[in-house]
Amino acid sequence: MTSTMKMSVLASGSTGNCIYVESESGSLLIDVGLTCKRTELALNKIERSLNDIDAILITHEHSDHIKGLKVIAKRYNIPIFANKKTWQAIESKNIHVNREQKFEFNALNYKEIIGLDVESFNVSHDAVDPQFYTLSQNDKKLSVITDTGYVSDEMKGIIKDSDVFVFESNHDVDMLRAGRYPWMTKQRILSDVGHVSNEDAAHAMKDVITDRTKRIYLSHLSQDNNIKELARMSVEQVLNHHDVDTVSHVELHDTDKDEPTRIYTL
Repeated sequence: MTSTMKMSVLASGSTGNCIYVESESGSLLIDVGLTCKRTELALNKIERSLNDIDAILITHEHSDHIKGLKVIAKRYNIPIFANKKTWQAIESKNIHVNREQKFEFNALNYKEIIGLDVESFNVSHDAVDPQFYTLSQNDKKLSVITDTGYVSDEMKGIIKDSDVFVFESNHDVDMLRAGRYPWMTKQRILSDVGHVSNEDAAHAMKDVITDRTKRIYLSHLSQDNNIKELARMSVEQVLNHHDVDTVSHVELHDTDKDEPTRIYTL
């Protein structure tokens, strides 16, 4: 059997993050960092709706990943998955989800959701217990990894050999250092619990790309410390230097805070 997994990055960046994944059995969202209204508008642009969503996976409690959770959970009876500490952090923000909609999904576990094998894994970020996901079906695999200060060998081992990556390429180091952010904020972003730079992301990518890898979506770009063209150029330079062909082998794709990517079938 072949996979019929489809995906679209509905929104990605400092202001809100949401990824749509579909199988023959249903569809899910990874994070709901847009308002309920903006989430529905983004889904409408790819001819989908919140009424179609069968599950929501939460990565961590930062607002650009859960902004729409309170309203969406109240309006739609969608099962929502997060780990134990993240649920506690969400509730501390006065976001309460009905018990029958709450499901615990802790790191380094597997669950079958909408016919996909979903694996959770921890990342290094200044949230209470951040985790991201790989989603697999038959011979296809999608890995999502953003909001991490570095990519460890353990993370690489889990995400390696994916057909598609949604991979953080948060900032250009020179832009960040010269920018308007307070020094403490710059230190946080550059730290091991911050965000990966374009170059660091590319060096991690070269270790996880295999012959089956077809696409990488450059994600969670800082609106102040990065631009799409610079991120793509920086990643291309590193990958090309390591003999990864970004024309005929692996396609690099931009993501946007306002416009979803076209639906792609893995």
